Amino acid sequence: MNTYPSKWKHFRAILILPFMVIVVIPFFLKSMFDNRITDYLSINVNFLFILGIILIISGAFLFLCCIRLFHKRGKGTLAPWDPTSQLVIGGIYAYSRNPMITSVLFMLVGRSLLENSSDILVWAMIFFLINNFYFIFYEEPELEKKFGKSYRDYKANVPRWIPRINSWTAPDDQENGS
Repeated sequence: MNTYPSKWKHFRAILILPFMVIVVIPFFLKSMFDNRITDYLSINVNFLFILGIILIISGAFLFLCCIRLFHKRGKGTLAPWDPTSQLVIGGIYAYSRNPMITSVLFMLVGRSLLENSSDILVWAMIFFLINNFYFIFYEEPELEKKFGKSYRDYKANVPRWIPRINSWTAPDDQENGS
């Protein structure tokens, strides 16, 4: 029997993972170093601010879409300790396999631009690299074990990071809860 996770489980996962990445770690980086992007590049601070706001809003919207899909279709949370029980391959996941991490990355880069912080921008790059290795060496093999052919077909047709132009639709026999 697949049940939907509680709101508390979602909140706890968000508080532990994205909140730490987007709020807590950048706060400490900025308070310890405070290097500015404009120290290295000749860019208008107002442009950085506006672009930062756009990225944060876009990332937050994408993040909320992912949370909703994980809850409604996947019957799980974003946390590895409480993962989805169904393979989520519909919605925004039909364009890219990792829109959740992309959303967090958008918010993180947006924050770095908004605050004119090269240290937070470096953290965003490190965050991306950590996740890229995690997906390649752990998550994707685990999803192949858990969902088999459905995930392999999905992986073969939907890129890890750069979205497809049009959405991918799984064959009818492989919808698997999407």
